[in-house]
Amino acid sequence: QVQLVESGGGSVQAGGSLRLSCASSVDSYSRYTYMAWFRQAPGKERVGVARISRAGSIMYADPVKGRFTISRDNAKNTLYLQMNSMKPEDTDMYYCAADPRAVVPGVSSLSSDRFLYWGQGTQVTVSS
Repeated sequence: QVQLVESGGGSVQAGGSLRLSCASSVDSYSRYTYMAWFRQAPGKERVGVARISRAGSIMYADPVKGRFTISRDNAKNTLYLQMNSMKPEDTDMYYCAADPRAVVPGVSSLSSDRFLYWGQGTQVTVSS
């Protein structure tokens, strides 16, 4: 059974840093084509933050480019999101996602529709 468990959320002041982790219950390298981070505010749509492919190809959403870094440790089956120079608008619930499919026609690799498996989320709060 696939399980994704996030950790590392918390409260930080603007300009600070946090590192989120997402532990997979299965071999993430062989099982998933893509892994990603999303974020969601109450009452709003879940939005892609960053994704990484099995081959190491990376994509970031514009609001986090240059500040956030996605990475994966295949030996530990863990996905990371290093968040630097954080802003109050980064305050959200952050979710880890993974998907084993090679292709999903017509769906962006940073769209929530692209991902089958989700973690429970971890709250990030940035104060000004």
